[in-house]
Amino acid sequence: MTRKTLFCLVAMVGALTVSAASAGEFGTADEAKAMLNKAAAAVKADKTTALAQFAKGEGGFKDRDLYPFCGGPDGLFTAHPTLTGKSLKELKDKTGKALGQEIYATAKEGDVKEVSYMWPRPGQTDPVQKVSFVTKVGDQTCAVGYYK
Repeated sequence: MTRKTLFCLVAMVGALTVSAASAGEFGTADEAKAMLNKAAAAVKADKTTALAQFAKGEGGFKDRDLYPFCGGPDGLFTAHPTLTGKSLKELKDKTGKALGQEIYATAKEGDVKEVSYMWPRPGQTDPVQKVSFVTKVGDQTCAVGYYK
C-alpha cells in the first residue's frame, strides 16, 4: 500500500467518523421542525394513514428521540407512540406546567410555534428542557419535540 493510498483511507475513515458523530444521539431543532413539516404534509394528504404511521413510528416518522404526535379536537392523543387515546390537553410536565393546554393554545394552522417544558429523555426519569414545534392541520394539533 502506497503512502498516498494509506493517506486517502485514513482521510475517508476520518470523514465517516465525523459524519456519524454529526448524526448525534439525539435529534436537533432543525430535524424536529423538518419532521413536523413532513408530518403536516402527510396529515393533509391522508390523515388516517399519517396518524397510524406516527403512532407506529413508521414511514420515516421516528428518528432517535424525534417523533410526531397529534391531538384531536376532543383533546385526546390521536397519534403518539405510547399515549394514543389519552388526554393531550390535560397533560402536564414534570414541574406541573399545563403543557397540553399550551400546545392547543399555541398551535395555529399554517404556522409553526414553540412550546417549552420539562420532560425526561426516553429511558430516563430526570426531566430536562424539551421544546416542541407545534402546528394545526385541519382538526389535528400536531407537534414534534426535541431535547435541549
